[in-house]
Order: sequence, then structure tokens, then C-alpha cells
Amino acid sequence: MDVENLQRKDLEYIWHPCSQMKDYEELPPIVIESGKGVMLYDIEGKDYIDVVSSWWCNLLGHRNEVLNQRLIDQLENIEHVIFSNFTHRPAIELCERLMQHLPKGLKKFNFSDNGSAAIECALKMSFQYHYQTGNKHKKKFMCLSDGYHGETIGALSVGSLDLYAKMYNPILIDTIRIEAPDCYRCPYGKDRDSCSVECFEKAEQAFKEHGDETCSIIVEPILQGAAGMKIYPAEYLSKLRKLCDEYGVLLIADEIATGFGRTGKFFAVDNAGISPDIMAISKGLTGGYMPMAITITTDEIYNAFYAEYNDQKAFMHSHTYSGNPLGCSVALGVLDILESEKTIEKAQVTAEYLHRRLCEEFLNHKNVGEIRHVGLINAIELVEDKGTKKGFDSELRVGYQIYKRALEYGLVLRPLGNVLYFNPPLIISEAEIDLAIERMKKAVGDILEF
Repeated sequence: MDVENLQRKDLEYIWHPCSQMKDYEELPPIVIESGKGVMLYDIEGKDYIDVVSSWWCNLLGHRNEVLNQRLIDQLENIEHVIFSNFTHRPAIELCERLMQHLPKGLKKFNFSDNGSAAIECALKMSFQYHYQTGNKHKKKFMCLSDGYHGETIGALSVGSLDLYAKMYNPILIDTIRIEAPDCYRCPYGKDRDSCSVECFEKAEQAFKEHGDETCSIIVEPILQGAAGMKIYPAEYLSKLRKLCDEYGVLLIADEIATGFGRTGKFFAVDNAGISPDIMAISKGLTGGYMPMAITITTDEIYNAFYAEYNDQKAFMHSHTYSGNPLGCSVALGVLDILESEKTIEKAQVTAEYLHRRLCEEFLNHKNVGEIRHVGLINAIELVEDKGTKKGFDSELRVGYQIYKRALEYGLVLRPLGNVLYFNPPLIISEAEIDLAIERMKKAVGDILEF
């Protein structure tokens, strides 16, 4: 079947995620046939460098032999089993292995099948914990502005990006929003590497006003991904942990995008040396192979639900594919690789190279305001005026124009508004980085002349 026929059939049936489908009239879907490492190959054999890790989940490259074998081996035993009153070796071993990497105090694992579901679980868990421990007045959720935690109703309610949430405001839960750090356009005139986190006063004020009625606050630690890869100081998290303890507010860390080495540490909270009360993980958990997520919490929270059945304190929350053996097995393969090959440590050497090369090629460009980075993640903020930091009018879709041109050169960028970013698999090589930058430079040059 030829490419045009496949594209026609795709558009006849498929409603693609996060897309204005009318755009597909001009840019029809690319039909991918295979992948290997950081490369994707379309049905005609053209290669694309996947520097966005296929929506940030492909941790160790496509068609990884170790992960492939894990799936094959598991299929010889069991593909899935109800997880209520049943269990299996891969799930038990996965929890035991993750314990070696988790922040202190996180011990209980509640499985689901995607990041949004893990966030819903965390929110419900935090509310019910307070309800069952004599704090029925704690019903509110706090979150940071520009946050993103998924696209189910609860997750959208604690997100603050209008692109995803504004349409649904009439049906969302009323939450307390705290102005998040904005280190590039800092209203205090400070720099993220040398400030005293003056912006934390916004959180202090919110807790002073609403702390007593708040059950939990949810944050993307260190990195606000969908907001444009906004990076803020680890000290902000340290201060937030203390503030939560002071007001009896549970701290939920959304590590769905930031976990498994993305920020240079196993988990992003490790940069601040803190432990959240609840943590949600997904994406890199299975290396991008299988849909799986886990909400992890403490003994203290778990014990608030542990009672006689007729006390009606159980956490009545479930998903059909909870604890899926295939997902657990491939997640164990991810841990095998990270531990035996020191992948995260090696990626930090590569991260230094990537940031240096991006700065060499783009930092002096007239429309590049900042290149911020943490781990292998690098975000290039495009601006109309470097002096005033004025961004391009969103209606111009500058980032999208560069994205389209980059695809022609064989590079998957998927910008966040006017922010171009690299969030590649941890195994990307220096040669692959050079090739990606070469292709990106051509695409940027076609739209914004050097």
C-alpha cells in the first residue's frame, strides 16, 4: 500500500492527539515503519532523529534488544491477570527494585496505566487520607501556574495551561493556583543560578491564606515541561517541602516526565534532596514500550486506609490494566540497563556536550533569548526581541513553521509554542547530536535567517 493511500485512510479514521486536524491537510501524518536507537524510519525509508523521545517516553532508544527480550520472555508466561487479589513475580520484583532508587519514605505502590490516571489516583488519595484522619475540612488542591499534569478532569484542574484547560473551566475542580517561578522573565530581576528564590513568597502567601483547607499541592519538580521546559531552582522544592510540613499539606511530585534520569538525577526531587508524600511515575518507567504508571506513597498514608472492610476506608480506585505483567517486565529491563550500564551517569557527559554545541550554534542568533538546560533536556526560547524578551505573536506559529521544515530535513522537534527543545533518549551519541543540530540549524535558518 503506497504512502498517500495510507495517509488517506489514516485521516479517514483517526483523530490524532493534541492536533488541529485541519493542519493535516497541509502536513499529512508521517507513516513510520520502524525505529532503532534514536532513529525513526518512515515507510519510504527516510530517517528522522527522535530528539523528543516520542513524547518524552522513549528512554533507551527504539527497538532496544534488552527490552524486546523482556517482552518476549514474559509473553511465554502470562500477558495479563486481574490485579485485585492476584499478583505476579514481575510486579513484586519491580516494586522491590524501585525501592533502591526512590526517595526515603516512599514504600507503597498503586499501579495504573497512564500518567493522567496516576495523577487522578494521587489527588483522590490525598483527599481521602485527610478525610479519614480527622481533617475533613482539607478539601482544596494547590498547584503552580503553567503546570501540566495530564488531561483527565482532575489532572486538568490542577494544571494551569489555557491551551489544554481553558475550554473545560466550567466543569473543572476549583483549585488554588500559585504563581510559578519564571526564571527567564523573572519579575524580581534575578537569575536562576544565583537568586534566593524570592518568588517563593507567592507560595508562602497562598499557604497563609489557604493552607488550613488544602489537602495537597502538586508540582512538576525542577522542570515544567509543557509550559516550555521552564526550569526553576531546587531550593524552591526544599522550601516547599518545609512549608507543606508546617501546614499539614501533602506534597505530590509529578515525576511522569522528569523521572528516570531526565534531569540528571534518577528522580527530579533528588536535585533538592527531598521526599514527597506521593509520587507519580510513568513514561520512562517502561522505556516508552508499554502504557503503565505507578502512584507511590508512604506507610503513613497507606495506613489511613487500612481497616476492617465494613469501616469503608478502602481506596476504591482501580484500572483494568493495573500491574500489567508485560509493563512490569519491560520496566525491569529498563532498571537492568540503567543500573548495569550506568546510563544516567554516562548521559551527563553527553548532556554537557549537547548544551555546549547548542550554545555554539544558536545562542548568538538574533531570535534566541535563552538556552536553558537540565540533564539532557535543552530548551531554546525563541523571541522577537532579545533585549525586551518579547516573544513572537502566537498566531505566527514560528515554532510550528520550524517544526515542519525540520521534518523535511529528518528531525522531530515538536515545539512548545515558541520553544524548541531537545529531550532525547539517554543513549544518544555525540555524532547523533551533531547530526541533529546540523538539521535543526537548516530548519531554523530557513524560517529565521542567521
